[in-house]
Amino acid sequence: MKEWFFSKKWFSLKAWYSLRKSSFVERSRFSQRKVLWTVIGIAVIILAYTFGILPLLEAKKRAEEEMALKKKALLKYEEYLGNRKGFEEELDRALKQYEEVQKTLLSGETPQLGAANLQEIVRRLSEKNGVSIRSFRMLEPKEIGSFRKVSIQIDFNPTNSMLSLGQFIYDIEHQEKELTISEMDVLVLNIRRPNHVQGSLVISGLMKGSKAKEGGKER
Repeated sequence: MKEWFFSKKWFSLKAWYSLRKSSFVERSRFSQRKVLWTVIGIAVIILAYTFGILPLLEAKKRAEEEMALKKKALLKYEEYLGNRKGFEEELDRALKQYEEVQKTLLSGETPQLGAANLQEIVRRLSEKNGVSIRSFRMLEPKEIGSFRKVSIQIDFNPTNSMLSLGQFIYDIEHQEKELTISEMDVLVLNIRRPNHVQGSLVISGLMKGSKAKEGGKER
């Protein structure tokens, strides 16, 4: 009877231990599955954010920036339309000023052609005023900003009229082209005849410079 009691008790303990062991294993497996699903869930969230939400946010940001740029361009266009008359008047003034400046410049694409144009102007004015020119000599051109300064030296024959020479000089400095006399050397041949003079003049004019031409090509 006593042996049966201990045997029954041992069986009960063994069953209880097996039940506890099974319950522990089951809880352990459940915990592992929970951790696994948690890791999978986190990975899914990261992937969804990286390949789903983040591109959408970037696309939204780009769209907002593009809309802001277009809005800014539209505002500028509206401002232009509102001030169109003022802009057109300003453009007309600028074009007229440009045309006026162009009229004062010597023609030609090279310093030699510019000097030839200057020489022709001087020759025409000298004939008008009865001043006989003995020789022309082109001097070294100089770059001045977007312009080129072209100069020639003329030697004129003795003249019997200071009035004619004075009118010749006046016409050079007051005709359409912007010309200047930078040097003047006048010699009185006879003190008793002060109107009988000869000498030389250095006459300069402006033409388009190389910088202006380069700017025109770039546009």
